This record gives sequence, C-alpha cells and structure tokens, in this order.
Amino acid sequence: MPFDLNDLRLFLAVVDVGSITHGAQEVGLSLPAASERLRTMEAAGDVTLLTRGRRGVSPTEAGEALVHHARMIIRQTVQMRSELGAYARGVRATVRVLANTAAMTEYIPERLAAWMAANPQIDIELKERQSVEIARSVAAGFAEIGILSDAVEASGLTLGPFATDRLVVVARRDHPIIERTQVRFADLLDERFIGLAGGALQDHIDGQAVKLGAKLKMRVKLRTFDDICRMAGAGVGVGIVPEKAARRCRRAAGIAVIRLQEKWAVRRLSVCIRSDGQLTPPAFSLFGHLTGDRQS
Repeated sequence: MPFDLNDLRLFLAVVDVGSITHGAQEVGLSLPAASERLRTMEAAGDVTLLTRGRRGVSPTEAGEALVHHARMIIRQTVQMRSELGAYARGVRATVRVLANTAAMTEYIPERLAAWMAANPQIDIELKERQSVEIARSVAAGFAEIGILSDAVEASGLTLGPFATDRLVVVARRDHPIIERTQVRFADLLDERFIGLAGGALQDHIDGQAVKLGAKLKMRVKLRTFDDICRMAGAGVGVGIVPEKAARRCRRAAGIAVIRLQEKWAVRRLSVCIRSDGQLTPPAFSLFGHLTGDRQS
C-alpha cells in the first residue's frame, strides 16, 4: 500500500478526533484534500478504513490495525531524524509544543526565552489548544510536549509540574463587587462580561456558566488579557483572567482584583509527554527545562 507519512499523519488525526473536518485542520489540509487522500488510501488497499456516520468517523478493524502501525512508523521516523541530525552540522531541529491559553499567554514566553537562547539550532512549533485536545494529541504523537490543566484525563502521559493558574475577576475600582475579597461565579451571572476572543480559557469559563444553566452576558470579546483588564478598568464590564495577568495590569488599567471561590478557578498546569518516553534529545531537554529538572 503506497501510504506516505502525510497519509499516516492525516489518518491518525482523523481517528483521534473522530472527524475528517477537524483531523484535516490538525494537519493543515482542506477538507476536500483530506477526503480525497483518505479515499485514495482505501482504494489503494482495497479496504475500508473508516466507518462514516452523522456523529463522525471511527476506524474499522482494518483501520485499527493501520492506527497501530502508523503510530510506530511516525515515532520511529522522528527518532531516526533526531539521531541522524546529531551527526550533521548546522541541522535545525523543531520541537512541537501545544499549550492552553493561560500557559501560552502568561508563562510560555518567559519560560522559553532562556532555553531557546541557549539552543539556537532548535525551533519551537507552538500552538494553542484546549487541555483535552492537548492530552489527546500528545498521546497520539502529534506533539512532543503539552502544557495543560492536570484536571484532564492523562492516561498514557507522564506529567511534570509547571505552574499554578488561578482565575480572578477584574472590575473597575469603584465597582460594588470590590467590597468582597472573594466571589462566587454564580453571583456574577447578572454582570456584563468582557471576554476573550477565542481560546481554550474562554471555552472553559463559558462551560462553567452552562453547568449553572446560564449564558454569560457578553459585551465584547478581545484578543488579550491586557485588553480585558483595560476595558474592565474603564467600567465596560467585568472580566475573568489569570491572576498573574491581573496583577501585572492592575495599576496601569485601574482595576480591582477579586478571587473566585470555585475549585475550578484554581488550575494546576502540568507539562506532559508520552509515557513511553520516546522523546527526541531536543524535546527531552526542553521537557526538563520546563519542569525544572536540571538533569534532563
């Protein structure tokens, strides 16, 4: 069967997310191109690899066999390139990293700067994803390292400590809410909100409102935590951002910072890798740096 590595990566992406559309996005293909590749794979092997339904796709028995072999081939290819690269001069390496919103905006730039400066031949391919997607993608081998909330299912992964991310409410300094040192999320549902335009964190917050049978009354969505803080300081509404961002912006934006009482507002961020430990030397070095393990 004339499958190339791109075919195998596409097939694994589709199986892992249960969707041809989202699998295509994961590997950077259009839906028509991805669908054509999958049809060609099935035609070349004269076998049905996917069961297609209204709720997505799932692998057939033959598809499950291909998943097993595809994972091994891709891991071995990555390892081969890494080992050969060690003998070449001037060869650049790339480490693929997935991170949730808080890690991406508040921690990653600072944590990566010193390591990347000390490793000028290594590039980072960094993408933002929700924690659930990160766990799935790292376990499947689509990224070497993930930074996620350790509240998600992490079977097949090894976790290392990264940071504690606490969510807080930001509001103008004369807002009635500032009389409290902590506030329940349910007590905020009548407020007008300033949210984040896209991103895993906003999805997380919206999901907590849905659990309470409510929908946040959104006035505007912005791209950064700094923008949310500035809007809150101007009296536009209230926002929910990581405490680190709120403390950084508090003076300049003129905001009050109030902690949320909910357990979900305190998230421990972890660095994750596959439990089988099959990392390239650059990825192993970065994992040790992010977790504070100087021996890595």
